[in-house]
Amino acid sequence: MNNKNIFYLLLFFGMIAWGGSWVNVKVLGDYISAYEMIFMRFGITALTMVPIIIWLKHSFKIDLKSLGLVTLVSITLIFYNKYYYLGTKFGTASLGGAMVTTLIPILTFVFLALLGSKKVSKKDALALFIGAIGVLTMMHIWSFDTERIFVIQNLYFLLAAILWAILTIISSKSTKISPIVFTFYMYIITVALDWLFFVDVRSMAFETFDGIFWLNIALISLAASTFTNTIYFLGIEKLGAAEVSSFIFLVPFSAIILSAIFLGEKLDGFIILGTILTLFAVKMLNNIRVLKRRPKSV
Repeated sequence: MNNKNIFYLLLFFGMIAWGGSWVNVKVLGDYISAYEMIFMRFGITALTMVPIIIWLKHSFKIDLKSLGLVTLVSITLIFYNKYYYLGTKFGTASLGGAMVTTLIPILTFVFLALLGSKKVSKKDALALFIGAIGVLTMMHIWSFDTERIFVIQNLYFLLAAILWAILTIISSKSTKISPIVFTFYMYIITVALDWLFFVDVRSMAFETFDGIFWLNIALISLAASTFTNTIYFLGIEKLGAAEVSSFIFLVPFSAIILSAIFLGEKLDGFIILGTILTLFAVKMLNNIRVLKRRPKSV
């Protein structure tokens, strides 16, 4: 197996871990609050990223502009995780994993267009329309059941997607440091702000945390954050952003399937159809090729 195939395999497992993080949050919601989850998850992740950054021989130096951007991103990350947690706690992991992950690239495109950084072509407008239909389908708009459409978790998921799109745009403004180092400082400042303003570590009931808790906190911290972020950034360096971005398509489906397996959530036809539509919209907007054509032999 060559290096490229190894990266493909590692990226595959990374995307499965990202999708599985929605299952982890659903389980952790029975043990800790959103802010406690943020403190533990990103605290563990930041610590485990230190040896990786040293191994990659990246500098820990950060310029003042990047530090300011990191602080803004960290504040956004706290509130993203709050709504990501609440939506999953009161709703389903499958809907969250499908709606948020597919909405983020669409909303990012919309915000960049509103800021004048992107021009909207006829193809883009069609893609945005298909994406909107996809999201409405996930929300069961076609069932005309107001009790299923106008539920608080749908708002939480929408807010989470908006916040991550904003986070993505802010993060892109930093060009002087490595993305993985930027992410490391984002986690450090997120934990510091969370500890300072939102969580009392002394009141956390550590004695009630059992094996199921520690398994899920390990998976969401080490697998979905440390491992996946590292592989994702290395993949971009080795394979290019366009090739790596196609693996994102695995995330919503892994969230849906893992939610059915481990949480007993039903495979909802509306969510699956809506996911397919929104992923098709993302593919159109970002010109992503999922299957590359092989050159014909002469």
